[in-house]
Amino acid sequence: MAPHGPPVSAARPTIPAPLLILCAAFLWGLLGILGKQAQQAGVAPLEVAFWRAVLAGGLYALHAAVIRSPLPRGRDLWITAAFGVAGVGVFYGSYQLAVRSGGASLASVLLYTAPAFVALMGWLFLRERLGARELLAVAGTLLGIGLISLGGGQGVTVTGAALAWGLVAGFTYSLYYLYGKAFFNRYHPTALLSVALPVGAVCLLPFVEFSAKTPAAWGSLGAIAVFSTYLAYLAYSAGLRHLNATRASVIASLEPVVATVLAALIFAERPAALALLGAALVIGAALSLSLKPSEARPAVE
Repeated sequence: MAPHGPPVSAARPTIPAPLLILCAAFLWGLLGILGKQAQQAGVAPLEVAFWRAVLAGGLYALHAAVIRSPLPRGRDLWITAAFGVAGVGVFYGSYQLAVRSGGASLASVLLYTAPAFVALMGWLFLRERLGARELLAVAGTLLGIGLISLGGGQGVTVTGAALAWGLVAGFTYSLYYLYGKAFFNRYHPTALLSVALPVGAVCLLPFVEFSAKTPAAWGSLGAIAVFSTYLAYLAYSAGLRHLNATRASVIASLEPVVATVLAALIFAERPAALALLGAALVIGAALSLSLKPSEARPAVE
């Protein structure tokens, strides 16, 4: 999903900003595809999540070191570590479990329930107003999930586990809003992620059963870390410097479309018409909330 990035800059990018956002959406759309490929190569879901956190965390740490970005300290460090537990450990793990349980396309769509969770948490904990837009979006999300549950489709397994893991992924991803709102304007995101991702990896470690991996499996794991995590964020943040958040959100909403098309081509996942209608409602609700001008955006998928 589309993240919140650095402030807009006056300098013109070498690559057009919309193309950078489109590139990020495509790379995020690959996440479930690459995860499913790794799992089909014998890597368990939680091991996929572990290696994503380890490898991408190393890249963020190297990046932060090169640009000499200060790491969080004191209370900020502890909050970042706590975020690493939920926003990385639980999020990365639940997303891969959702891919295993229901398929790559279903997991990608359910991730877009995050803005609805953001609206509800803002109302419950931050005393933010829950207006007509938010209520309609939450209702649309719930209706969309219901239609997805009833629709199913070829290669799409809509079970209680698939929905549960997908919703856990959506909820934990929504925590990026609360965390990012407080910290991403105070520290460089790569510095924060270089702390959060290793913490998440450590939390996943006790639950990981390591397996012998083929070169193809390592290729999928490396691609998740490099392309769908590290480079996707860099592309989006670079594009957002030269494009307002509204246009960026519209372009980035192509992510689940990319995931669904690729899942159909590679894994023969074809959601039924009713499920596609439900997916459209979920994505539409997410887009409606994401386009709110005052809305802070999450940090990175």
